[in-house]
Amino acid sequence: MLSLQSPAFQNGASIPSQYTCEGDNISPPLNWQGVPAEAKSLVLIIDDPDAPDPSAPRMVWSHWLVYNIPCDTNGLPAAVTPGQLPAGCKQGTNDWQKTAYGGPCPPIGRHRYFHKLYALDTGLALSGRVNKSKIENAIKDHVIASAQLVGTYEKSR
Repeated sequence: MLSLQSPAFQNGASIPSQYTCEGDNISPPLNWQGVPAEAKSLVLIIDDPDAPDPSAPRMVWSHWLVYNIPCDTNGLPAAVTPGQLPAGCKQGTNDWQKTAYGGPCPPIGRHRYFHKLYALDTGLALSGRVNKSKIENAIKDHVIASAQLVGTYEKSR
């Protein structure tokens, strides 16, 4: 069974500020296990369904999109840079229009941040501007396992 964890925070707990816009805005360390033997690639999507205000959410804000992660990878270290990503990995464009990690930075209230890992029966051959919608459409019929880790965050100021 595919599972996803972080040594930085527990499922349902607060994400430490170093991984947010109030800190170093670096990606958190993530570890996974239980990738199915038949999987050909992994996809990681981090998003916030509480944007902009958890009491009246209007959109799901994408924070990080990583696809074509090799199946023999068992995680990503904290503060991973594009050059440190496993060979073959690609990043999509998040809602800040960057192909990079963008940490939690909620304008109001405590938001939830869903870290979703998908094991696919294929690699993704995507071209052009790759955003969350394009990735979700491409994986729709190819997910053979998934795992989720949820962290929360509220700005201190």
